[in-house]
This record gives sequence, C-alpha cells and structure tokens, in this order.
Amino acid sequence: MRARSVYLAVAACAVIVYLGALWNEFVWDDQVIVLGNPLVQTWAGLATAFASPYWPPFVGGYLYRPLTLLTYVLDWHIGGAAWFHVVNLSWHAGVSALVAVLARRWAGDAAALVAGMLFAVHPVHVEAVANVVGRAELMAAAFTLLAVYAAVEADRPVWSAVCWALGLLSKEVAVVAPALVVAGWGLLGAGGAGGAGGEGGGGGESLRRPPRRRMVTYAVCWLLAGLVCLTVREVVLHPYARSHDLAAAFQRASPLQVRLTAVAALADVARLLLFPLALRADYSPGERTTVPSPLEWRFGLGLLVLATWVALLALAWRRQRRLEAYGLAWMALAYAPVANFLFPIGVVVAERTQYLPSVGLALAVAGLARNLRGRALGLVVGAMAVAGGARTALRVPVWRSNMSLTLSILEDSPRSYVGPMIMATIYLDQARPAKAFEAATTASSIYPDDPRPYLKAAHAALALGRPALADSLLGRFDALCKGCRGHYAAEAAAARRLGNTAAADSLAAHVRRLQPR
Repeated sequence: MRARSVYLAVAACAVIVYLGALWNEFVWDDQVIVLGNPLVQTWAGLATAFASPYWPPFVGGYLYRPLTLLTYVLDWHIGGAAWFHVVNLSWHAGVSALVAVLARRWAGDAAALVAGMLFAVHPVHVEAVANVVGRAELMAAAFTLLAVYAAVEADRPVWSAVCWALGLLSKEVAVVAPALVVAGWGLLGAGGAGGAGGEGGGGGESLRRPPRRRMVTYAVCWLLAGLVCLTVREVVLHPYARSHDLAAAFQRASPLQVRLTAVAALADVARLLLFPLALRADYSPGERTTVPSPLEWRFGLGLLVLATWVALLALAWRRQRRLEAYGLAWMALAYAPVANFLFPIGVVVAERTQYLPSVGLALAVAGLARNLRGRALGLVVGAMAVAGGARTALRVPVWRSNMSLTLSILEDSPRSYVGPMIMATIYLDQARPAKAFEAATTASSIYPDDPRPYLKAAHAALALGRPALADSLLGRFDALCKGCRGHYAAEAAAARRLGNTAAADSLAAHVRRLQPR
C-alpha cells in the first residue's frame, strides 16, 4: 500500500463523516468569540489579532490565542458559517493524516491506516470539529504533531520550536509538545519502536536519541520560543482582570476536593476514549459534582482507571512494545494540562479536551495493529470506519443550532443546570419571559453558585414588569460575581436587540448604581 494512498484515505474519511457540519450554525461560544466580536468582522483584525485577547474585552478579555483568532478574521471575509466549518474539516483531515504519518514512520503502513482511521472517525472529536471555536483544539494538535515530527524524525530543533510556538499561539494545550518529544526520545529512541516493521517504507526502523549537545540545542530553542510567547501573552493580557475561570463544580471546593474530582473524572475520560457511545455537550453540576472524600466510589473508580493505565504502560515497556508505551505516555502527557491535577481549569470534563490525548490512543492501537494484513486489516479498518463514522455522523447535527444543542443537553444531561439556563436565553429570544423566568429559576435551584441564571431571571422579571423581583435577583448576581459589568452589558444589549428597551435601561441603571463601589 502506497503511503500517499493511506494518507488520502484517512483524510477523505475524516471529511466524509463530518460533512453534516457544513449545515451547522454558530452556536454557544461561537456567538461571542466570532459573531459578537468586532475584531473578527473587520480587516483590521488581521493586524490586531496578536495584540488582542481571545475572548472579547466586554466579557473579560481573557485567554491568548491570536493565531486561531486570525483564522476567524480570514474566514469572516471569505464566507459564512458553512465556510468556517469547511476550514474546521480541513484542519481535522490534516491532523488525521499527520497521525497516520507518525504511525507509518514508527510501525508501517497497516498501523498508519488503522491509527489514522481511528483518529479520523473517533466520536469524541465531534465537539472539537463540529463547533467553530473547537478549531483551537485542531490547530494546537496539528502544530504539536509537527513539532514532535520535526524533533523525533527530522532532527530540526528550530522547526520544532517554531511549530511549538505556533501551537501555543493556537491554544495553551500545545505546551506539552517538548514533553512529548522527550518521551519519544526515551521510549522510541532505545532500539526503535519495537516489533516488526510494516510493509512499505518507514516501519519499525531504529530511532536514535540525539547526543547531549543536540538536546541542549533543542532546549535552548524551546526556551526562547516559550519565553517569546509567554512575554507577548503577558503584555497583551496585562490590562485585563485575571479572575481565574474555574469550573462551576470547583467554585467552593478545596484543593484536595479538586484533585479527588480530577481522579474520579478519569472514569469519564476512559469511557469517552474507549467506548464513546454516550456523548454529552455538558458535564456541569449536578451532572458532575465535586468528590468530597476519597472514600466515595467515584474516586475509587477513577483510581482503578489510573492503576490500569500504569499497569499497561509497565507491561508495554517490559515487552519492548515501544510504540504502545509511547501512545500510553502521550495520552497522559497531553491530558495533563486539562486534567485539574496541576491546577483547576474551567471544566471538570469536556469532550473537546480529548482531541490531543486521543492521538496517543491511535498510536497505541497502531502498535497493536502493525502486523495486520489482507482481510484482517480490512475487517479492522472497515469496522472502525463504519461504527465510529456512523456514531460521529449522527452526533454532528447536535451542534447545528443553539436549540438543537440545548435540547441534547436536556436529554443527555438532565441533572445539569446549564440546559435550563440556556433555555432561559432561548425563551427570552422568543419573547416568552414567563417561560424564561421559570427556566432560569430551575437552573439556579439546581446550582445556586453560578450567577448567570440570576441575571437571566432578572431580565425576564423586568420583561414581566416586576422590577422589585428583578432588583432582588440582581443583588444575588452581584454577590456572586464581583466586577461583572461585561455580563450586564451583554444582557442589556440582548434586551435592546429584542426590543425591550425598558429592561435594557434598567440593567444599565443598575450598573451605574454599582459604579461607586
């Protein structure tokens, strides 16, 4: 099998299963980062993307992903939502082909086809590919793979550092690229990838660790690239408030509870990577809550998953299954920045965050599949393409609109407060303030520590002509969310857009009353 045929087959499959995304609209964060961001909608954004935060200033101005922002500016001036999704599909096809490239270099053609196809159709990727702002995951993964290839295969320290910097400018998860390179040197560089190579070029050849002087060169290049990115990031984000975006479940959790919850979440991660039948757009309270004690069964289940991973890694290393060991190590290293072990982040679990870690799964499976031939190879690849592709294609339309996505949350995550909270926004858009008030109240009753449902309920109360109730709800919002003028501005703008000028004026007046404080 020719290498080009493998890569084309993988890329084509990656596109085919996501063709339904071309009919998807801008949903969720797309509406703030793309539709509501003036920077994206003017050609001047090409010059200012690198001097601007990823999230617009009116909602806090946090995160720094200028390269991703730059692509939104270009897309906006080329076409509508369909074009944004075309670009996302292109990035995903490219990443899938890169996975196949690495697998072929380390285990041969059969392994490349299996790894690339598994990655191309894996259902856990739907959130990252079918949602426009998921592009940050795709771009970071692409540049991370290129950084690893440049170091482990091509021995190009400068190019590896450049690709790493581009990854960091796409999304912060690319920070793991140097660690993935070092792991590659350690696990693949001691006698090759292990096992027999595949037919055709590039399978199972011995990889050599670079000499120490060369490693120092890599370290210097990475250090310079990292310092430049960090310095620019700090300069751009310095004028904005640095309130840390914590997951809702972590708002009142101790550091120990955060780590216990992180261990428990490994059960979700394992399920999503190995058995991605049940997919959810939301894992918020009360769908996923904090683990208060190490005696709780959720922590024990997560600990079992962690122990199983350690055992598999040790077994692969002892049996000289180098690529399988590297794939397992890749999964852990790529997941580390979003695992809530090192520091808490804005989600407990999110399917989009599994995009880069799943490369490790594909590489590990590639190692197991290196000796498949003929009918056996066809059956394995065909089964993955049909089963994974069907699940992915059926999941893609969930991200078609805010309504379809919200309905899926209400069905898939019935205990979550996020579904009712978003329904409150939809009801306001439909000029049904009574239903909006009911939905927002339901959301706040499920999880009373998120301020946003109180703001939605206050907006609905104002539309219903109940200013005293609105003031009470806004007081609760203010108590939970200090310095949240951006939320008021967004809600007032929404009210004015809907023609409810009285509600908009009341929200603006409330902000003015807060100003002296």
